[in-house]
Amino acid sequence: MDNSKKPVKRLRSLDWFDNPDHIDMTALYLERFMNYGITPEELRSGKPIIGIAQSGSDLVPCNRVHVELVKRVRDGVRDAGGIPIEFPTHPLFENCKRPTAALDRNLAYLGLVEILYGYPIDGVVLMTGCDKSTPSALMAASTVDIPAIVLSGGPMLDGWHENELVGSGTVIWRSRRKLAAGQINEEEFMQAALDSAPSVGHCNTMGTASTMNAMAEALGMSLTGCAAIPAAYRERGQMAYRTGRRAVELVLDDIKPSDIMTRAAFLNAIRVNTALGGSTNAQPHLMAMARHAGVELPLDDWQREGYDLPLLANVQPAGKYLSERFHRAGGVPAVMWELLQQGKLDGDCPTVTGKTVRENLQGRESTDREVIYPYATPLKERAGFMVLKGNLFDFAIMKTSVISEEFRQRYLNEPGSEGIFECRAVVFDGSEDYHRRINDPALNIDERCILVIRGAGPIGWPGSAEVVNMQPPDALLRAGISSLPTLGDGRQSGTADSPSILNASPESAAGGGLSWLRTGDKIRIDLNRGLCDALVDNAEIARRKQTDGIPAVPPDATPWQMIYRRGVGSLAEGAVLEDALQFRKIAQRMPRHNH
Repeated sequence: MDNSKKPVKRLRSLDWFDNPDHIDMTALYLERFMNYGITPEELRSGKPIIGIAQSGSDLVPCNRVHVELVKRVRDGVRDAGGIPIEFPTHPLFENCKRPTAALDRNLAYLGLVEILYGYPIDGVVLMTGCDKSTPSALMAASTVDIPAIVLSGGPMLDGWHENELVGSGTVIWRSRRKLAAGQINEEEFMQAALDSAPSVGHCNTMGTASTMNAMAEALGMSLTGCAAIPAAYRERGQMAYRTGRRAVELVLDDIKPSDIMTRAAFLNAIRVNTALGGSTNAQPHLMAMARHAGVELPLDDWQREGYDLPLLANVQPAGKYLSERFHRAGGVPAVMWELLQQGKLDGDCPTVTGKTVRENLQGRESTDREVIYPYATPLKERAGFMVLKGNLFDFAIMKTSVISEEFRQRYLNEPGSEGIFECRAVVFDGSEDYHRRINDPALNIDERCILVIRGAGPIGWPGSAEVVNMQPPDALLRAGISSLPTLGDGRQSGTADSPSILNASPESAAGGGLSWLRTGDKIRIDLNRGLCDALVDNAEIARRKQTDGIPAVPPDATPWQMIYRRGVGSLAEGAVLEDALQFRKIAQRMPRHNH
């Protein structure tokens, strides 16, 4: 790049540091920056100031690689003629934040909006990794709309336990079934889980972290090939350097998220998610990003655009392998290449590389066909999310790529009623109720039951919890029945291998249909027509609504929980703070001076 290149328009940072109309304010803004050694010449040089939104810390081990990786970002920014300014973002650690990291996605979004808007930042590198760090960053970038680029930290190396691949998250869900069935003991369970995390980085399965960073790449918001590079690989540092350089170029050319995150880009992302066997959490997160970007993304797009596409990535939980081999097989670009050849992607979409999707994907065909299957001979046909509706909810999704042959034979292959099944509901109010009663013989749970959990949505939990992937009672597990149908108004871990009905909206706590459902009710699920109904008389439903009301949920435990519950929408609509949607492209107007 030519470091003498001038920006196409005046940099917003100059309103702080080179403002002849307010020399007193310029002095005030400059003065305190001097105390750590930066010079006024740098800040007043007219060089782009690139914010580096640092999400790595000891509280977020999945993103901790960024603590070192940021050095290469800074090098790239400097070499391209920019001034790097690093700052922390709100910690988002899926595994440990209670009651759920989903509660804090919108909080992290709010904090980043204020930073990007209120400080002298011309462009930003969004350092992402763990599940919610990617959508929160892109939601904020859309709201402010200054030049932005995503740098993910990358997945861990492949995990191995007793000579078998063990993927983060996935091994826990599979091992807990073995533990309950008496096939392993607690020490073996713990060791398998620990062996799945062999290095720095986020989940090495196609869980939510890998999925959402793949979505950033599919949207065109990160450099080609960024998403799947393992955190421990040298290429990750090289990607960081190139991302820093490109951030400066984006500012000089005034390329903003609104130029890239279009409806066509979001439809590309939905299709890529199917081909990857991506997390069900992609639905609320992509919806949240689209709404903050002002992009119309009807709920039926998940079925219309994403369902009738094949699974191409043989990666856990839908497949066999993990992220390290997936990267070596070509990663996200190789999967996108397959879709592009079949006309399933919009190749004309612009990206942060300065090139189109089609240009980015030239020469990206995979040579490892054990991991990335050809479109013509996929791992699985019609592998997208199925959209369901009925008298229990207006919207829910099912991840069809993880429907096992055992599950299909037991529930979906009855002669004359293929794709249709009826089950007796067993209803739980939150995960505490589930864990307390799942092995209660009085519930008489058998293989013709569907486990239902409510109070797990954005309002009810609060924040929406990954609790819908419930396992059967221990007695059924010992009998060889590894999964039952499950349904809930919460989410499911992106690394789970259960074909649950998820994200049911409106949720129970908002008066949705699960609020009046009772244990013993029959539920009929018709996957051919996308319907899920409780077979309960309308008069009985009305009576229950009138006499029983909405099931209780835990009280607010913090001020943020109270604020969140008052403003959050449904999972179907992205679980965003609805009042925040009125704020778009706010960087077009400069903030007021502070003195």
